[in-house]
Amino acid sequence: MVKHLPYLILVLIASAFISCSNESTPSDTYFGGKILNPKSKYVVLYSMEKVIDTLFLEKDNTFLGNLQNANEGLYYFTHGNENQYIYLEPKDSLMLRLNTWYFDESIVFAGKGAERNNMLIDCFLEDEKDNRTFYKLNLLEPDEFQVKADSLLDTKLKTFDEYIAKNPNETPGFKHILKTALTYPIYAKKERYPVAHSKVSNQVMFKNIDQSFYNHRKSVRINNDTLMYFPPHSKYVGNFLYNITFELGHSLSDKEYTSDFTVDLLNTIDQNLTSKEFKNAFLKQTVIGHFYRRSSCNIHQETFDTFFKLSTDDTDKKLVQQLLSDSKLLTKGQSLDDFMITNFNNRRHSIKKLTKNKNTLLLFWNPIYVSQKFIRSRINFLTEMFPQVEFIQIRINGKQHEPIPQLNPKNQFFITPKSNANDFLTSKMPRAIILNKKGIITNGFASISSKKTHKDLKKLK
Repeated sequence: MVKHLPYLILVLIASAFISCSNESTPSDTYFGGKILNPKSKYVVLYSMEKVIDTLFLEKDNTFLGNLQNANEGLYYFTHGNENQYIYLEPKDSLMLRLNTWYFDESIVFAGKGAERNNMLIDCFLEDEKDNRTFYKLNLLEPDEFQVKADSLLDTKLKTFDEYIAKNPNETPGFKHILKTALTYPIYAKKERYPVAHSKVSNQVMFKNIDQSFYNHRKSVRINNDTLMYFPPHSKYVGNFLYNITFELGHSLSDKEYTSDFTVDLLNTIDQNLTSKEFKNAFLKQTVIGHFYRRSSCNIHQETFDTFFKLSTDDTDKKLVQQLLSDSKLLTKGQSLDDFMITNFNNRRHSIKKLTKNKNTLLLFWNPIYVSQKFIRSRINFLTEMFPQVEFIQIRINGKQHEPIPQLNPKNQFFITPKSNANDFLTSKMPRAIILNKKGIITNGFASISSKKTHKDLKKLK
């Protein structure tokens, strides 16, 4: 499975960098490499959610970090809007090479610690292939599905055994990570199967399955702090929580999650997760994610009350409260008050004049929460689907940057700290506002990823 790319280049990079370090010690750990087609001037390395180091690119787009007294375990790095996990041990000298045009598919490692990290990348890419396979398997009945899933699981376990046989000196910590990376994606698909099968079979009610189907739960520790953000683990936990919430008797007829389902899911999270940090992260993700899926200013107060009762993170509570307050401003049927936006030639424009006599979707976005790639994809799709609508993108962090490539620059703006638009964007989270030709709001808090937004745009004449 391992990709064959120019390892020698990476080894030379590592040797050149490390030999130039006058202060290195035998116990130091190195992480570096080369970025092709970089999206920013740096790479950020994290442990859990804590920033370990910001590594700036040299003129030749190489970088190197020297980690003193590094702990063994999972780390992840970010570049642009992409990220990937790595596993470091003391005295490693891990070098990577990646092309941002194909990010995950292009990553290759060299140096001490490379073999285990190339293996983890292969696990990630294999899981993406498996996702396509399981889309068809969800049509099968439970017994047939389990046979297929167990067969694939056996293959994954064989891969694990073969790797360990070739690398007998791997630490217990990495063995656990590797087995998680190989097996948890299969377990996650089993947890998702009842809902997925019911939907593809056009069943209104959730399909109950014999508990032997879930024998894997006996060996899974969902409350594992060291794995809480590792995608194979966190995705499994998410699917498990949704699955047992649907088992409470919720209907599958609604395309969006009902408010009652969201409340039950929040309580399920509280009852099953013991780590405060992990629990709070899931609570926030759920209440915000479901709010955006509804793509509406209509608020179900019990949902938010439940979140505020269960979360113990004051920062999360403040963010959600700001989002809730923002959603109560500029609601359906109101006229949009004027405010100023600035284009990338630094010229100010009145929103009233820009939208006069036009059906318009105003997308306020923040790179902290949404990538340019996603916006470009959605806006181009919606523009083609709804040619009668003007799509305007407005960056809300108050800083001037280059416009998003492959989108009309004439429709791209930003707001300064003095703009009145900040009054309804206190959370700084993305928000779309749909206006008809009369300047009346038809949806004050839409989401460009929600199917409900399609319905709202179709109604514009």
